[in-house]
Amino acid sequence: MDTPDTPDALETRELRYFLAVAEELHFGRAAERLGMAQPPLSRAIQRLERRLGVSLLQRNRRGVALTDAGEMLLHEGRAALDATTAAARRTRRAGGADRPGGSRNRLVLAVKAGAFHELLHKLLDAYAAEPDAAEIEVLPSGTCEQEEMLRDGRADAALMHKPFNSLAGFDSEELMTEGQIAVLPAGHPLAAHRTLSLADVSNIPGLPLARWARNGIYPPGPGPEIHDQTQLAQLIALGRTVAVFPDSARTWLWAEHTAVPLTDAPPVVTHIAWPAHSRSLALARLVRTATRL
Repeated sequence: MDTPDTPDALETRELRYFLAVAEELHFGRAAERLGMAQPPLSRAIQRLERRLGVSLLQRNRRGVALTDAGEMLLHEGRAALDATTAAARRTRRAGGADRPGGSRNRLVLAVKAGAFHELLHKLLDAYAAEPDAAEIEVLPSGTCEQEEMLRDGRADAALMHKPFNSLAGFDSEELMTEGQIAVLPAGHPLAAHRTLSLADVSNIPGLPLARWARNGIYPPGPGPEIHDQTQLAQLIALGRTVAVFPDSARTWLWAEHTAVPLTDAPPVVTHIAWPAHSRSLALARLVRTATRL
């Protein structure tokens, strides 16, 4: 495909090239990631800079750095590529092209793995009883992954927690509010307490707080990096970590775990969220069912 002639037009191919360089900050690594030679990648970025009339990268012997314009295109380009990917995925799903013999009336609902059992059961049962209900595929995800799944089209809707999830850019409806609990090894002395504070669980000798990644980055701290719920459950049972969850997490606890209410933790509000531009009637029915529960 020819490169656009106007400075305000961008190809998805150009954006992918630029984002690879901007994220790697090295032409060689970016070219390897893209599966291409370095010289044509360098030429493509130079053509993009000439057409836009700005410098996107500062080049030196050690690699490259982003200019202010490059930082802007990195942020905007990621959003633009997510939008095009999401459009393609939702279009294929609407037409049943994403799986052989698949339903042409299907919605994907992203949920945090292990959470919302009672609410999710009620929602799925109530929606299934609706006339012309779509098939619902439940897509378990890690902490905070629901946002990315909505943005890139892997999901049509998501059950999300505030303050842990960001609802920026989405439409949403509030479904429920609950307190938070500390999940500790059953044999730990603090497990015998009726209540705890956030300070109590933040400074337990030999029992650091578990760390979940957000946008691929783990917060600093001595606690283990958590990749999935099964790993976390086992580490708590072994006495290696403690975690803070909404009260509804009690449904997946093991016999080796104890849940203790936290007196000063902010309440957790569960929302059903969806892309603000959605025009799906099936999605509208799902949201309407959720808000009635």
